[in-house]
Amino acid sequence: MKVNDLISNATMLKIAVALTASVIVVLLLMKSDHQNFSYELNQPWRYPLLTAEFDTPVMRDSISAQLMRDSIDRAFVPFVYNDFRASARNVDRFAKIISNYVSPGDAAFLVKKLSDVYGRGVVSAELYDRIHSFAHSQLRVSDESEDMNAVKVIDASGMMSPNMAYKAVDSAYVAAKSTATHEARLSADVAKALNASLAPNIVIDSIADSRFRDQEYLNVNSALGVIKKGQRIVDRGDIIDAQIYTNLNNYIDMLDKTESKTLSKKFFTTAQALYIVILFTLLYLFLALYRRHLFEDFKTVTFIVSLITFFVVIAIESADVFNNGLYLIPFAGVPIIITVFTDARTAIFSHIICILMTALAAPFQFQFVVIQFVVGISATLCIHHLSRRSQLLRTALITFLLYIVCYAMMLTLSEGTVTAFSWRMVGVFGINCVLLSFAYLLILVVEKLFGFTSTVTLVELSDINSPILRNLAEVAPGTFQHSMQVSTLAAEAARAIDANTTLVRTGALYHDIGKSESPIFFTENQHGVNPHAGLDPETSARKIISHITDGLAMASREKLPQVIKDFIAEHHGKGVTKYFYNTAVNDSPDGIVDKSRFEYPGPNPQSKETTILMMADAIEAASRSLKDYSPQSINALVDKIIDSQMADGLYNESPINFRDINVIKDTFKKRLATIYHSRIEYPEIKKRDSN
Repeated sequence: MKVNDLISNATMLKIAVALTASVIVVLLLMKSDHQNFSYELNQPWRYPLLTAEFDTPVMRDSISAQLMRDSIDRAFVPFVYNDFRASARNVDRFAKIISNYVSPGDAAFLVKKLSDVYGRGVVSAELYDRIHSFAHSQLRVSDESEDMNAVKVIDASGMMSPNMAYKAVDSAYVAAKSTATHEARLSADVAKALNASLAPNIVIDSIADSRFRDQEYLNVNSALGVIKKGQRIVDRGDIIDAQIYTNLNNYIDMLDKTESKTLSKKFFTTAQALYIVILFTLLYLFLALYRRHLFEDFKTVTFIVSLITFFVVIAIESADVFNNGLYLIPFAGVPIIITVFTDARTAIFSHIICILMTALAAPFQFQFVVIQFVVGISATLCIHHLSRRSQLLRTALITFLLYIVCYAMMLTLSEGTVTAFSWRMVGVFGINCVLLSFAYLLILVVEKLFGFTSTVTLVELSDINSPILRNLAEVAPGTFQHSMQVSTLAAEAARAIDANTTLVRTGALYHDIGKSESPIFFTENQHGVNPHAGLDPETSARKIISHITDGLAMASREKLPQVIKDFIAEHHGKGVTKYFYNTAVNDSPDGIVDKSRFEYPGPNPQSKETTILMMADAIEAASRSLKDYSPQSINALVDKIIDSQMADGLYNESPINFRDINVIKDTFKKRLATIYHSRIEYPEIKKRDSN
């Protein structure tokens, strides 16, 4: 009952993951509210005849409307008001300041001239230029004393800018106070006071100005006519000029706001949700029927669903922000990344699910699906086993060429010609493939988030110059050489049964790293001195067995991936240190020995790869003790060791089958025969008698 509960809980969690992903995608589609058409200004309409479902007003296109607004702005006579308080305040301040620098008579003269200037009106330099750009120098004043819409036109020809007002006062003072022998000038202090006291008193009335300007803009925003229900809006092949572009935008906006559209949109959203749920269900069925080991791993299922959802989400967002934004997204990255962590068939099926979901946001769905399908599968076949970053660059280049070919092909199929070929799309495909070449970064992110290990990481770990392997070579050279031989032997066997060769090769290099803690206790590192000679069998067994726990501790310190730790833990399984166990039994008077004291901690191999390592490790070590390296002797050794391990039940938890075991046996026999082949004895040169 507990097992059933666990299975039920695991299944519910997987269903929850798929439903969560479905909700995210549906909500995003609802928010984006994708229209059924994609069109560009000055490009042909690529859909069938579009007619209006209801009366639609014809508005001015944006270019004409802007030109009309600009014309209104140029001819618009500004509204102003007289700021009497500001002018009076400035005159009073000027009078107080100059009383300390000039005579009372000169002060009265200057104050009067400043008052006259303000009486004519002082305007900003910008408004002054605008006044004199009109045919008649006029301004308008809103007469609030009568009617809010009553307007008075005033003459502005005598108004001055602050700079002109300063010159007017200065000139009047010079003309009045100069004599034949003396030219009067304003002192620096008076000039400074005059300059500080000149500010516009005729200023823009922003409220009236905005109100009357908006009234004139009404003509711009008013409808030019009406497209009657059933009347043609645009037909296939029509070039979308500014007016048609405006009509389409207006029609689609109105269509989205109609009650019928709102009701149909609810049905449409329901259909979208059902569509996405069906696709995720198909994905789960595929995994459950054909990739059971992946489906049973909650982490792997979450990874695949999350990756698909991630690409669908960024594709929908890109479609909202950029024109042809769907083609900016490197969908080929989906099968590439999944291939790295699972297998090509799972990757291709997941890719199909991903592009079918994204097609909901595509304007030309058939074209989108075909192009992405071809490109994605081709990328998967190109990458196969990702072991070098250069493979991504090569795949990105091939993908770029395929995008262009498929785009031209689909354009020809739909239009009957390639005259509509857009070089802009080539640029979009280029950006797509540049992003694809950076898929390596996403692979690293997946490794960190889900604890997976990619082939690229395994290749990097297999570098014998890594600190942990270099240390093994220095302190336990015999073990290091043994690990190298086992790595080669196991990789050959893995290749023969189509197992993960890179994983086996790397795991074999690390499987005995624990021996570096006490290298002298292992035969391959001994040189005439055997420390086991003074120990009882059980103690010696514990020293041998400890290389498993020591290796796991080292792997944890070095942050090695879990898959490498599995090789360390499983390469002896729950086997027995037979030499010391047999010795203990022989030394025991009653023959009763606790066998568990001589067992490795295990577990037994859980994968084909760790099973291969168990075989290769035992055979390589045993082959060193052979006295006769004849084919018969080697064959007997391989059969004896593998059959013994099988009889002990060490393979019971592994997915390996009898056919694989027979292939592995043959591979080991051929490889060992090659390693230990008999060598030709070179003849010595005989000395001749010299006579």
